[in-house]
Amino acid sequence: MLRGLYTATAGMMTQQRRHDTVTQNIANLNTTGYKQVESVARSFPEVMIGLQGGDQGQDNRQLGKLNTGVFAEESISMMVQGDVTESGSSDDLALVSNLQLPNPQGGNMVFDASGKSVQPNGTVVYQPQAFFNVQNSDGGVSYTRDGDMHLTSDGFLVTSTNQNVLGQDGRPVQLPGSMDDYWVRENGTIFNKTTGAASGRIGITVAEKPDGLTRDGEGLFTEKTQGVAALRAATNNDQIEVRQGYLERSTVDPAQSMVDLTAALRAYEANQKVVQFYDKSLDKAVNDVGRV
Repeated sequence: MLRGLYTATAGMMTQQRRHDTVTQNIANLNTTGYKQVESVARSFPEVMIGLQGGDQGQDNRQLGKLNTGVFAEESISMMVQGDVTESGSSDDLALVSNLQLPNPQGGNMVFDASGKSVQPNGTVVYQPQAFFNVQNSDGGVSYTRDGDMHLTSDGFLVTSTNQNVLGQDGRPVQLPGSMDDYWVRENGTIFNKTTGAASGRIGITVAEKPDGLTRDGEGLFTEKTQGVAALRAATNNDQIEVRQGYLERSTVDPAQSMVDLTAALRAYEANQKVVQFYDKSLDKAVNDVGRV
């Protein structure tokens, strides 16, 4: 009898995780470059059940397989291009990328709205994505789509959370004056408007396997295991464009988020009712039947 209690409890925990994920998405609805997160649930391994007692002469008393619940396996960031809007500020930079992969059957792979392509053999391939290089709190390199940047008093270009933006040479970008004195080309090269001289180039990294990146908070992503995201420096041949005076919006769909939030709440309540039913059944078994 307790099997159903455990199953309902697992369902409640899963829906709570789903609710927390959707709430996080809604909280970052207006966060520049934020990538929507999806909670992935998976069922527990099926178990074989059989008869207890019954006809002792029966050779095969197996009834079949039974699933014992579900759990929230992981949270996946949806690495897709967000809408780009004009901000009018020369400090703001947006990355627009449309990187393609060749299809073994000819042409290029077709990616769906979540940024993945499922091959005939079942293999899932994610569309490569481009990121700005920034310096994290540990002094290492992290990656972000947050183009809400500004210059500090000492001329360092930083993100909205004050991470130094790194150049193609791996050093923090430092520009005297203000960003109004510079214009940024599509490939990330920075030019002085007065002299026309190049003042550096913003570092851009391509993640061939963006699903291998780990979310680190504050809009940052890192490669925890070397090679898992297949990182490489962007080249002029890549379909990547840096737009000055623009910002990439969050990829969160507010309408779908509200639907998911309501669905998680209803599913949580349904599992809660099952737990309450088992609680009443156990109460009768212990307090009422036990007296007989």
